Amino acid sequence: QVQLVESGGGLVQAGGSLRLSCAASGRTFSSYGMGWFRQAPGKEREFVAAISGSGGITYYADSVKDRFTISRNNAKNTVSLQMNSLKPEDTAVYYCAARYGYSGSAEYDYWGQGTQVTVSS
Repeated sequence: QVQLVESGGGLVQAGGSLRLSCAASGRTFSSYGMGWFRQAPGKEREFVAAISGSGGITYYADSVKDRFTISRNNAKNTVSLQMNSLKPEDTAVYYCAARYGYSGSAEYDYWGQGTQVTVSS
């Protein structure tokens, strides 16, 4: 069982930056692929970014590529999402997710409670 707790959301102006963090429980964190997803009001949840257990593989949705960066610190059991050049359309609840192994955007088993990101124009 993996428990995930996100932090770092908030209100930011368009063009600004935010850094989200996700703290994970468990002793085998490096065995888990990690992902970030988001859900805007009235829309389905969508994939944002993923990273493999070692951190050697990363994958991004086209909508955030070159603006967002996913990273992890296996010594601290954390995964982060650095978000730059934010746009109003990035406004959503952002969720951290985990699965054993790595699968890119699909099939995550564990989810955090979410953190709100609001980008004002």
